[in-house]
Amino acid sequence: MAVGNSPFPVMPPLAGVRLGSAMAGIKKPGRRDMVVIELPASATVSGVFTRNAFCAAPVTVAKAHIERCREVRCAPRYWLINTGNANAGTGKRGLDDAYASCRALAEEAGVDEHQVLPFSTGVIGEPLPMERLLAGVAPACGALSDDGQAWQHAGEGILTTDTRAKGATLSVALSGGTVTINGITKGSGMIKPNMATMLAFVVTDATIEQSLLDQLLRDTVDASFNCITVDSDTSTNDACMLAATGSGAVVQSEADIALFRNALQQVMMTLAQAIIRDGEGATKFVTLHVTGAQSRQEALDVAFTVAHSPLVKTALYASDANWGRILAAVGRAGVEDFDVSRVVIDLGDVRLVEQGGRADGYTEAKGSAVMAEAEITISIGLGRGEHEATVWTSDLSHEYVSINADYRS
Repeated sequence: MAVGNSPFPVMPPLAGVRLGSAMAGIKKPGRRDMVVIELPASATVSGVFTRNAFCAAPVTVAKAHIERCREVRCAPRYWLINTGNANAGTGKRGLDDAYASCRALAEEAGVDEHQVLPFSTGVIGEPLPMERLLAGVAPACGALSDDGQAWQHAGEGILTTDTRAKGATLSVALSGGTVTINGITKGSGMIKPNMATMLAFVVTDATIEQSLLDQLLRDTVDASFNCITVDSDTSTNDACMLAATGSGAVVQSEADIALFRNALQQVMMTLAQAIIRDGEGATKFVTLHVTGAQSRQEALDVAFTVAHSPLVKTALYASDANWGRILAAVGRAGVEDFDVSRVVIDLGDVRLVEQGGRADGYTEAKGSAVMAEAEITISIGLGRGEHEATVWTSDLSHEYVSINADYRS
């Protein structure tokens, strides 16, 4: 079940970037569950990770390997991703297994161990089936390719409860030439990033120095992956990686930085929204736009309070125009010195609330017509300031409960 038709895009090749996938049988036989992404030695790499205190072993290892690469001035060359098992909550054994996975790929590819970054997703608390995982390394490397189909196969190979592969691509003309940004992501449940179960891998052929790449990633993640929620749960394994291969135009001037940042933001937003459209059991794609706040954080607090309300989410699923649930969520968002008489709430183009109560002219028929749509915008004006924020979420359906009740079976 997913909202809208989102076919996987045609991905242009990027010089020095290859992707390979394999069926290692980590959880289930007959499906792609291991992916290797190869980067050139000229690449710069940046990453943001979950803030969950029980972060998974691969998160710990990936962060350590990035730091080591920066110390010795070399590039991470390979991203190794497995699905079916999160390798989280696995203690010392999990760390040993994550390092062993990197070592196996490093030996296969002829690079140093710290040039391999591991990523895992799936069930928490179970040890990796290392015999099957290690056996999948060589087939994944043997499948390395730079064509568009390799990107799609990689997108399929990182899925868990997702129903479809998720990708985005965009090219932008800079002063020194046109550069391309390709990205894939996975995520469907346990989605409320704090940097969701989500992983994202984005690569550009642009040339970008390390500190700028780090800043661009932080900025664009904050306005994309950190603005989505399916169920308010932050995963142990979240990671969003950005690599610039250095084979294309240099991103350096203020004008080029602005152009590239805008393009990267579009790619990140497309990928983040694809997660919500494919949220577990989702039948609605919901945009929550909050304006008139005293700070962006205040706007986010209001938006997430509404997005996380089980009563609002079940009303959305039922197409029930029970607007009082939205009003109540806004009222408990913790806004200090809140003058509710200044608040306005719109459902699509239908005014629900103004001057502290139901808007004049509102009818149940108008509200129900909007709630019946697959894509819904809820606009909330606080009347307090100039700041705003947008959050994307889904509804809460019977199917969501079924998926998560049966997840380990």
